[in-house]
Amino acid sequence: MNTRIAVITGASRGLGRSMALHLAEAGVDVVGTYRQNRDEAEAVAREVESRGRRAAMLPLDVGRSDTFAAFAEVLAGTLRDRFGRGDFDFLVNNAGMGVHASVADTTEAQFDELLAVHLKGPFFLTQRLLPMMADGGRILNVSTGLARFALPGYAAYAAAKGGVEVLTRYLARELGPRGITANVIAPGAIATDFAGGAVRDVPEVNRHVASTIPLGRVGEADDIGAAAASLLSDGMRWMNGVRVEVSGGQNL
Repeated sequence: MNTRIAVITGASRGLGRSMALHLAEAGVDVVGTYRQNRDEAEAVAREVESRGRRAAMLPLDVGRSDTFAAFAEVLAGTLRDRFGRGDFDFLVNNAGMGVHASVADTTEAQFDELLAVHLKGPFFLTQRLLPMMADGGRILNVSTGLARFALPGYAAYAAAKGGVEVLTRYLARELGPRGITANVIAPGAIATDFAGGAVRDVPEVNRHVASTIPLGRVGEADDIGAAAASLLSDGMRWMNGVRVEVSGGQNL
């Protein structure tokens, strides 16, 4: 049996990096994408390889759907030349960015960028890569706890992620005949550089967010990376079309 291969967007840092490393620990090879920082991405590839798995890092801007056809060609060549495969097993639509602005202050340009990165990108990238996904494979989309609870300043971001959650159910329904499952993981507040790193770097923000979580702390990237690897494990093969929030019980 071939070693399984995961394609993870936004794998050079934060949640994507943690997902890549946890999947490597579970015996999965990784093709990650990055938008700008090649050195950072290559460092993650070396970490994956230090865990005994193969890795490749490819440039991709998920907000540019006009580049997906070319990316698919590069991915096909990478799978063939680096991994000896014509397909892959897991697709993790993780790449993202954040904008903090009230409904009153959100610009149309900000709204369009959020939808392009978080909804249009995953929709059309998944569409483009489906012919390369092995039957019986898995799709894991990334949403946010903010699609359940409301925090002023994130309406456009959360609305895009709400769309991702609906898309996930449709993927699960339509891809069932191929044995492909689709689920969505929804992180709560995590101490990364997302949206300027306020949860990680501003003590008063960190303390306030921790006070809304029964477990008494904000999340770490490894909390999400470990959960993603679990959701893609064989033990979760019968889970399909499900939203799993990993937030420590934030804002219950």
